[in-house]
Amino acid sequence: MGEFARCSAIASAVLERWPHASVQFLLSRHAPYASRTPFPVTLLPSSATFHSAAVIELMRAWLPNIVIFDNAGRSAQLRAAHQLGARIVFISSRRRQRRRAFRLPWMRLIDEHWIAYPKLIAGDLGLIERAKLKLLRRPVVRYLDVIMARGAAPGRVAAEGGVVVIPGGGTGHPGAEGAAVQFLAAARSLAAAGFATTFVGPTDSVASSAGAGAGMAALRCVAALPQSELAALMRGARLVIVNGGSTLLQAIACGAPCVAAPIAGDQRERIRRCAAAGVALEAAPSAADLEIKARALLEDEPARAALARRAAQLELADGIEVALGALTNFAQRS
Repeated sequence: MGEFARCSAIASAVLERWPHASVQFLLSRHAPYASRTPFPVTLLPSSATFHSAAVIELMRAWLPNIVIFDNAGRSAQLRAAHQLGARIVFISSRRRQRRRAFRLPWMRLIDEHWIAYPKLIAGDLGLIERAKLKLLRRPVVRYLDVIMARGAAPGRVAAEGGVVVIPGGGTGHPGAEGAAVQFLAAARSLAAAGFATTFVGPTDSVASSAGAGAGMAALRCVAALPQSELAALMRGARLVIVNGGSTLLQAIACGAPCVAAPIAGDQRERIRRCAAAGVALEAAPSAADLEIKARALLEDEPARAALARRAAQLELADGIEVALGALTNFAQRS
Protein backbone atom coordinates (compact mmCIF):
# COMPACT_ATOMS: atom_id res chain seq x y z
CA MET A 1 0.00 0.00 0.00
CA GLY A 2 2.84 2.40 0.82
CA GLU A 3 4.38 1.99 -2.63
CA PHE A 4 1.04 2.58 -4.34
CA ALA A 5 0.24 5.64 -2.23
CA ARG A 6 3.67 7.12 -2.91
CA CYS A 7 3.49 6.55 -6.66
CA SER A 8 -0.09 7.84 -6.81
CA ALA A 9 0.95 11.08 -5.14
CA ILE A 10 3.88 11.48 -7.54
CA ALA A 11 1.70 10.65 -10.56
CA SER A 12 -0.94 13.18 -9.52
CA ALA A 13 1.71 15.87 -9.13
CA VAL A 14 3.19 14.98 -12.54
CA LEU A 15 -0.20 15.38 -14.23
CA GLU A 16 -0.80 18.65 -12.39
CA ARG A 17 2.50 20.06 -13.67
CA TRP A 18 2.40 18.39 -17.10
CA PRO A 19 -1.29 17.89 -17.97
CA HIS A 20 -0.49 16.19 -21.29
CA ALA A 21 1.73 13.56 -19.73
CA SER A 22 0.67 9.93 -20.03
CA VAL A 23 0.84 7.84 -16.86
CA GLN A 24 0.48 4.06 -16.69
CA PHE A 25 0.42 1.79 -13.64
CA LEU A 26 1.24 -1.91 -13.46
CA LEU A 27 -0.43 -3.59 -10.48
CA SER A 28 -1.43 -6.96 -9.16
CA ARG A 29 -5.11 -7.56 -9.75
CA HIS A 30 -5.32 -8.86 -6.18
CA ALA A 31 -4.15 -5.60 -4.61
CA PRO A 32 -7.05 -4.13 -2.60
CA TYR A 33 -6.49 -0.70 -4.18
CA ALA A 34 -6.35 -1.96 -7.80
CA SER A 35 -10.06 -1.42 -8.43
CA ARG A 36 -9.97 2.23 -7.36
CA THR A 37 -6.80 3.33 -9.13
CA PRO A 38 -7.49 6.76 -10.71
CA PHE A 39 -4.94 6.17 -13.50
CA PRO A 40 -4.76 3.94 -16.57
CA VAL A 41 -3.70 0.57 -15.23
CA THR A 42 -2.71 -2.87 -16.45
CA LEU A 43 -3.57 -5.61 -13.98
CA LEU A 44 -1.28 -8.62 -13.67
CA PRO A 45 -1.90 -11.98 -11.96
CA SER A 46 0.39 -10.88 -9.11
CA SER A 47 3.16 -8.37 -8.45
CA ALA A 48 4.84 -7.00 -11.57
CA THR A 49 8.11 -8.30 -10.15
CA PHE A 50 7.00 -11.83 -11.04
CA HIS A 51 5.88 -11.09 -14.62
CA SER A 52 8.91 -9.81 -16.48
CA ALA A 53 7.71 -10.98 -19.91
CA ALA A 54 4.45 -9.04 -19.58
CA VAL A 55 6.18 -5.97 -18.14
CA ILE A 56 8.75 -5.90 -20.95
CA GLU A 57 6.07 -6.41 -23.61
CA LEU A 58 4.05 -3.51 -22.21
CA MET A 59 7.10 -1.23 -22.07
CA ARG A 60 7.88 -2.04 -25.70
CA ALA A 61 4.31 -1.15 -26.64
CA TRP A 62 4.24 2.08 -24.60
CA LEU A 63 7.84 3.25 -25.19
CA PRO A 64 7.90 5.20 -21.92
CA ASN A 65 10.23 8.13 -21.36
CA ILE A 66 10.53 7.36 -17.64
CA VAL A 67 10.00 4.11 -15.73
CA ILE A 68 9.68 4.19 -11.94
CA PHE A 69 10.29 0.98 -10.01
CA ASP A 70 9.10 1.33 -6.42
CA ASN A 71 10.64 -1.34 -4.18
CA ALA A 72 10.20 -3.82 -7.03
CA GLY A 73 11.68 -4.90 -10.34
CA ARG A 74 13.92 -7.46 -11.94
CA SER A 75 17.23 -7.01 -13.73
CA ALA A 76 15.59 -8.04 -17.01
CA GLN A 77 12.96 -5.33 -16.58
CA LEU A 78 15.55 -2.65 -15.85
CA ARG A 79 17.67 -3.74 -18.82
CA ALA A 80 14.66 -3.64 -21.13
CA ALA A 81 13.73 -0.12 -19.98
CA HIS A 82 17.34 0.99 -20.48
CA GLN A 83 17.47 -0.52 -23.98
CA LEU A 84 14.28 1.36 -24.88
CA GLY A 85 16.00 4.63 -23.93
CA ALA A 86 13.85 5.26 -20.85
CA ARG A 87 15.15 7.08 -17.82
CA ILE A 88 15.00 4.73 -14.85
CA VAL A 89 14.08 5.69 -11.29
CA PHE A 90 14.32 3.16 -8.48
CA ILE A 91 12.69 3.94 -5.13
CA SER A 92 13.85 2.03 -2.06
CA SER A 93 12.20 2.11 1.34
CA ARG A 94 13.76 -1.04 2.80
CA ARG A 95 17.36 -2.04 3.41
CA ARG A 96 17.15 -5.03 1.07
CA GLN A 97 15.93 -2.94 -1.85
CA ARG A 98 18.52 -0.27 -1.11
CA ARG A 99 21.26 -2.91 -1.26
CA ARG A 100 19.91 -4.15 -4.59
CA ALA A 101 19.95 -0.64 -5.99
CA PHE A 102 23.61 -0.28 -4.97
CA ARG A 103 24.73 -3.37 -6.85
CA LEU A 104 27.07 -2.28 -9.65
CA PRO A 105 25.02 -3.83 -12.51
CA TRP A 106 21.91 -1.98 -11.32
CA MET A 107 23.76 1.26 -10.71
CA ARG A 108 24.81 1.22 -14.36
CA LEU A 109 21.14 1.06 -15.38
CA ILE A 110 19.49 3.35 -12.83
CA ASP A 111 19.51 7.11 -13.48
CA GLU A 112 18.00 8.15 -10.14
CA HIS A 113 17.81 6.29 -6.83
CA TRP A 114 15.22 7.82 -4.53
CA ILE A 115 15.39 6.76 -0.89
CA ALA A 116 11.85 6.94 0.43
CA TYR A 117 12.62 8.12 3.97
CA PRO A 118 14.72 10.91 5.52
CA LYS A 119 18.24 10.28 6.74
CA LEU A 120 16.89 10.15 10.30
CA ILE A 121 15.28 6.81 9.41
CA ALA A 122 17.08 5.52 6.31
CA GLY A 123 20.57 6.51 7.43
CA ASP A 124 23.20 8.47 5.51
CA LEU A 125 25.12 6.93 2.63
CA GLY A 126 27.66 4.41 3.85
CA LEU A 127 31.34 4.26 2.96
CA ILE A 128 30.86 1.51 0.36
CA GLU A 129 27.83 3.26 -1.15
CA ARG A 130 29.78 6.50 -1.51
CA ALA A 131 32.74 4.64 -3.01
CA LYS A 132 30.53 3.00 -5.63
CA LEU A 133 28.94 6.33 -6.52
CA LYS A 134 32.38 7.90 -6.88
CA LEU A 135 33.50 5.03 -9.11
CA LEU A 136 30.49 5.02 -11.46
CA ARG A 137 29.39 8.64 -11.07
CA ARG A 138 25.81 7.43 -11.13
CA PRO A 139 23.00 7.22 -10.24
CA VAL A 140 21.86 10.45 -8.61
CA VAL A 141 20.72 9.65 -5.05
CA ARG A 142 17.99 11.71 -3.42
CA TYR A 143 16.07 11.42 -0.16
CA LEU A 144 12.33 11.96 -0.60
CA ASP A 145 11.81 12.56 3.14
CA VAL A 146 8.00 12.75 3.16
CA ILE A 147 5.51 12.28 0.33
CA MET A 148 2.38 14.35 0.99
CA ALA A 149 -0.50 14.63 -1.46
CA ARG A 150 -1.31 18.11 -2.74
CA GLY A 151 -4.44 20.12 -2.20
CA ALA A 152 -4.97 19.15 1.42
CA ALA A 153 -8.23 21.00 2.00
CA PRO A 154 -10.29 20.19 5.09
CA GLY A 155 -11.46 16.61 4.87
CA ARG A 156 -14.96 15.18 4.93
CA VAL A 157 -14.36 13.84 8.42
CA ALA A 158 -13.44 16.42 11.02
CA ALA A 159 -10.92 15.52 13.70
CA GLU A 160 -10.17 18.89 15.28
CA GLY A 161 -8.88 18.09 18.73
CA GLY A 162 -9.66 14.39 18.33
CA VAL A 163 -7.79 11.13 17.89
CA VAL A 164 -7.08 9.65 14.44
CA VAL A 165 -6.28 5.94 14.19
CA ILE A 166 -4.73 4.66 10.94
CA PRO A 167 -3.63 1.00 10.91
CA GLY A 168 -2.51 1.19 7.26
CA GLY A 169 -1.23 -1.78 5.32
CA GLY A 170 -2.99 -2.79 2.12
CA THR A 171 -2.55 -6.45 3.05
CA GLY A 172 -1.72 -8.42 6.16
CA HIS A 173 1.99 -8.60 7.00
CA PRO A 174 3.59 -11.78 8.35
CA GLY A 175 3.32 -11.76 12.11
CA ALA A 176 0.87 -8.84 12.13
CA GLU A 177 -2.14 -10.15 10.23
CA GLY A 178 -4.43 -9.02 13.07
CA ALA A 179 -3.00 -5.50 13.34
CA ALA A 180 -6.14 -3.82 12.02
CA VAL A 181 -8.18 -5.62 14.68
CA GLN A 182 -5.92 -4.28 17.41
CA PHE A 183 -5.97 -0.71 16.09
CA LEU A 184 -9.77 -0.77 15.78
CA ALA A 185 -10.17 -2.20 19.28
CA ALA A 186 -7.95 0.59 20.63
CA ALA A 187 -10.03 3.16 18.74
CA ARG A 188 -13.21 1.77 20.30
CA SER A 189 -11.73 1.86 23.78
CA LEU A 190 -10.63 5.46 23.40
CA ALA A 191 -14.05 6.43 22.06
CA ALA A 192 -15.73 4.63 24.97
CA ALA A 193 -13.56 6.71 27.32
CA GLY A 194 -15.00 9.86 25.75
CA PHE A 195 -12.28 10.81 23.25
CA ALA A 196 -13.64 11.76 19.82
CA THR A 197 -11.97 9.18 17.59
CA THR A 198 -11.77 8.65 13.83
CA PHE A 199 -10.67 5.25 12.52
CA VAL A 200 -9.42 5.24 8.91
CA GLY A 201 -9.08 1.70 7.64
CA PRO A 202 -10.85 -1.60 7.04
CA THR A 203 -13.75 -2.36 9.34
CA ASP A 204 -15.86 -4.99 7.54
CA SER A 205 -13.34 -7.81 7.81
CA VAL A 206 -12.29 -7.03 11.38
CA ALA A 207 -15.53 -5.84 12.95
CA SER A 208 -16.49 -9.15 14.51
CA SER A 209 -13.03 -9.63 16.00
CA ALA A 210 -12.90 -6.09 17.37
CA GLY A 211 -16.41 -6.09 18.81
CA ALA A 212 -18.87 -5.00 16.16
CA GLY A 213 -21.50 -4.12 18.74
CA ALA A 214 -19.25 -1.75 20.63
CA GLY A 215 -20.06 1.26 18.48
CA MET A 216 -20.62 4.64 20.15
CA ALA A 217 -21.19 8.22 19.08
CA ALA A 218 -17.57 9.21 19.77
CA LEU A 219 -16.25 6.79 17.14
CA ARG A 220 -16.36 7.45 13.40
CA CYS A 221 -15.09 4.88 10.90
CA VAL A 222 -13.99 5.66 7.37
CA ALA A 223 -12.81 2.90 5.04
CA ALA A 224 -10.46 5.13 3.03
CA LEU A 225 -9.72 8.78 2.31
CA PRO A 226 -7.86 10.60 -0.47
CA GLN A 227 -4.34 11.37 0.71
CA SER A 228 -5.00 15.12 0.77
CA GLU A 229 -7.97 14.64 3.10
CA LEU A 230 -6.00 12.24 5.28
CA ALA A 231 -3.28 14.88 5.64
CA ALA A 232 -5.86 17.50 6.61
CA LEU A 233 -7.31 15.07 9.14
CA MET A 234 -3.91 14.51 10.75
CA ARG A 235 -3.12 18.24 10.87
CA GLY A 236 -6.22 18.87 12.96
CA ALA A 237 -5.78 15.88 15.27
CA ARG A 238 -4.91 16.01 18.92
CA LEU A 239 -3.17 12.63 18.54
CA VAL A 240 -2.51 10.16 15.72
CA ILE A 241 -2.12 6.41 16.23
CA VAL A 242 -0.37 4.95 13.23
CA ASN A 243 1.84 2.13 11.93
CA GLY A 244 5.54 2.53 11.16
CA GLY A 245 5.23 3.02 7.41
CA SER A 246 4.95 6.14 5.30
CA THR A 247 1.94 7.38 7.25
CA LEU A 248 4.11 7.81 10.35
CA LEU A 249 6.35 10.28 8.51
CA GLN A 250 3.31 12.04 7.06
CA ALA A 251 1.81 12.46 10.52
CA ILE A 252 5.09 13.82 11.86
CA ALA A 253 5.33 16.25 8.93
CA CYS A 254 1.78 17.38 9.76
CA GLY A 255 2.97 18.25 13.26
CA ALA A 256 0.76 15.63 14.90
CA PRO A 257 1.83 13.93 18.14
CA CYS A 258 2.10 10.22 17.28
CA VAL A 259 1.85 6.82 18.87
CA ALA A 260 3.31 4.28 16.44
CA ALA A 261 3.20 0.49 16.39
CA PRO A 262 4.86 -1.78 13.81
CA ILE A 263 2.73 -3.94 11.50
CA ALA A 264 5.75 -5.24 9.56
CA GLY A 265 9.27 -6.24 10.57
CA ASP A 266 11.00 -3.38 8.77
CA GLN A 267 8.89 -0.83 10.66
CA ARG A 268 10.30 -1.52 14.11
CA GLU A 269 13.61 0.20 13.44
CA ARG A 270 11.89 3.22 11.85
CA ILE A 271 9.68 3.68 14.89
CA ARG A 272 12.63 3.30 17.27
CA ARG A 273 14.57 5.99 15.42
CA CYS A 274 11.60 8.34 15.53
CA ALA A 275 11.13 7.61 19.22
CA ALA A 276 14.84 8.23 19.86
CA ALA A 277 14.51 11.58 18.08
CA GLY A 278 11.59 12.43 20.35
CA VAL A 279 9.03 12.79 17.55
CA ALA A 280 6.88 9.72 18.26
CA LEU A 281 5.99 7.36 21.09
CA GLU A 282 6.58 3.65 20.45
CA ALA A 283 3.88 1.08 21.24
CA ALA A 284 3.32 -2.63 20.72
CA PRO A 285 0.72 -3.55 18.06
CA SER A 286 -1.81 -4.58 20.71
CA ALA A 287 -5.04 -2.82 21.60
CA ALA A 288 -4.08 -2.62 25.27
CA ASP A 289 -0.67 -1.02 24.73
CA LEU A 290 -1.95 1.33 22.03
CA GLU A 291 -4.67 2.55 24.39
CA ILE A 292 -2.28 2.93 27.35
CA LYS A 293 0.28 4.92 25.35
CA ALA A 294 -2.41 7.04 23.68
CA ARG A 295 -4.15 7.91 26.95
CA ALA A 296 -0.82 8.81 28.55
CA LEU A 297 -0.23 11.40 25.83
CA LEU A 298 -3.82 12.60 25.71
CA GLU A 299 -3.59 13.41 29.41
CA ASP A 300 -0.18 15.10 29.11
CA GLU A 301 -0.39 18.32 27.11
CA PRO A 302 3.31 19.30 27.62
CA ALA A 303 4.43 15.91 26.27
CA ARG A 304 2.20 16.26 23.18
CA ALA A 305 3.46 19.78 22.57
CA ALA A 306 7.08 18.61 22.86
CA LEU A 307 6.50 15.89 20.24
CA ALA A 308 4.96 18.41 17.85
CA ARG A 309 7.76 20.93 18.45
CA ARG A 310 10.52 18.42 17.77
CA ALA A 311 8.68 17.18 14.67
CA ALA A 312 8.63 20.73 13.27
CA GLN A 313 12.34 21.08 13.97
CA LEU A 314 13.11 18.15 11.64
CA GLU A 315 12.20 20.38 8.66
CA LEU A 316 11.44 17.37 6.47
CA ALA A 317 11.63 18.03 2.75
CA ASP A 318 8.59 17.83 0.48
CA GLY A 319 9.24 14.58 -1.40
CA ILE A 320 6.87 15.59 -4.18
CA GLU A 321 9.01 18.63 -4.97
CA VAL A 322 12.16 16.50 -4.83
CA ALA A 323 10.63 14.04 -7.31
CA LEU A 324 9.31 16.74 -9.64
CA GLY A 325 12.69 18.47 -9.64
CA ALA A 326 14.37 15.26 -10.75
CA LEU A 327 11.78 14.60 -13.45
CA THR A 328 12.12 18.17 -14.68
CA ASN A 329 15.86 17.58 -15.09
CA PHE A 330 15.05 14.55 -17.27
CA ALA A 331 12.81 16.69 -19.48
CA GLN A 332 15.43 19.43 -19.79
CA ARG A 333 18.13 16.95 -20.85
CA SER A 334 15.89 15.24 -23.44
